[in-house]
Amino acid sequence: MTRATDTTERVTEYDFEAHRRELTGYCYRMLGSGFEAEDAVQETMIRAWRKIDQLQGQAALRSWMYSIATNVCLDMLRGPQRRARPMDLGPSSTADTPIFPTARSENTFVEPIADAKVLPNGGDPAELAASRETIRLAFIAALQNLPPKQRAVLILREVLCWHADEVAELLDTSVASVNSALQRARATMAADDSGPKPGTAVDPSQQALLARYIDAFERYDMAKLVALLHEDAIMSMPPFTLWLEGPAQIAEFFVGQGAACEGSKLVATTANGCPAFGSYKPDPNGGYTPWSIQVIEMANGRITGHHNFLDTKLFESFGLPAHLD
Repeated sequence: MTRATDTTERVTEYDFEAHRRELTGYCYRMLGSGFEAEDAVQETMIRAWRKIDQLQGQAALRSWMYSIATNVCLDMLRGPQRRARPMDLGPSSTADTPIFPTARSENTFVEPIADAKVLPNGGDPAELAASRETIRLAFIAALQNLPPKQRAVLILREVLCWHADEVAELLDTSVASVNSALQRARATMAADDSGPKPGTAVDPSQQALLARYIDAFERYDMAKLVALLHEDAIMSMPPFTLWLEGPAQIAEFFVGQGAACEGSKLVATTANGCPAFGSYKPDPNGGYTPWSIQVIEMANGRITGHHNFLDTKLFESFGLPAHLD
């Protein structure tokens, strides 16, 4: 399908699709939900196609689509709800704190997204590492503290490296307003201390750590698992607000309320710039059934974050099987 924009240029669906991944990354940073980001990009594609006659030449396609995507996101952010992590909603709990009374609706929490949906293929390793840092769960949660327009300015200027005049044109405002919004957004992010930090791909030592983690988790060997955790390691389980801190509490949970995880199998993937796993629990009817997406954070040779997202709809989004035999 092709539609003419003038007598010399044509824009095709392929031209639109070429921008899908970067637009998904932008909308994910704005909205904090992979599902909502994909919905926003789809709506962007529909609006863009309907208004294609307004496009001022194919060279302007990318910035024009970002303008539409920004408006879509701002429309979606008109409600009072902001997404957060369990750690942002209250103090840590103990392993014997009942889980189920702490459940919240799914739009309460920042949700993970598959790296393949938002990160570029190949490219400069340093740029790819920087991109990973700007989709970390903590950074995405911190962005949600910013007013929507400040959020857009920060992402466009600091993450996507647009010039101030380009952002001003996109947001239909002045360069002075853009610079003022960026200054306020930077101050908020600095106070939160969740800004992106230099990062690299998983190195061989971390790969070895992950291999030991898989072995310990699938064997349900708590002694080995605890040995892999940092002393300040945290575990979270959206849609529950309950979260735990420290190896002792995490291990106690796994052998207590979380004992049903014993016998699980892990399937590797990546999410939010981190190693991740689809966790499958034993199915009474045979094989294994989806249970959670685990996002694993690491530092200094230990696991620092063990985040379990219990929304099994995520498995399809991550391209993971609906069942293991």
